[in-house]
Amino acid sequence: MDDKQHSKRLSLLLRHAPEKAGLTLGEGGWAEVSTLLAGMDTLGWSMSEEDLHRIVATNDKKRFTLSEDGFLIRAAQGHSVEIANDLVAITPPVTLYHGTAERFLDSILADGIQRMSRQHVHLSHDLETARKVGQRHGKPVVLIVEAGRMHADGTDFYCADNGVWLTGRVPPEYLTPATQP
Repeated sequence: MDDKQHSKRLSLLLRHAPEKAGLTLGEGGWAEVSTLLAGMDTLGWSMSEEDLHRIVATNDKKRFTLSEDGFLIRAAQGHSVEIANDLVAITPPVTLYHGTAERFLDSILADGIQRMSRQHVHLSHDLETARKVGQRHGKPVVLIVEAGRMHADGTDFYCADNGVWLTGRVPPEYLTPATQP
């Protein structure tokens, strides 16, 4: 099995369906590596600890984090299951970006960016990353988010282990479509 397939299965178990492998996600979404690997084995998705470490180290989006001692693992962000959040609110950059598909633009400009089934709205620190995110959903469009102004107005922001910025919602008054090249 290739690393991409393993990564997708890790995302499923650590972000959306931990119970499928008998996992309980602790505070911050942490799970024991040994329990994860045993659960994957019962599903017929065997993965070695060496494979797991390689996938964590080489994942281009840095989706997963291992604890310093290597006994725990978590998804950096993107959970649709409720987890006790261990993130600390911090001051965001003045501007962040959100990539989406053009077909969603009118709705977003009217209602803002909603977290949908996730625990947070995901924002990018740069235009190119946001554009890549938008491409996954169709013809991409990037929105400029006035994160500094939102923060000054009382909105909390968090930065996940992989550099993705998180917040609860982005109201439309903080959004401007980026000029497309």
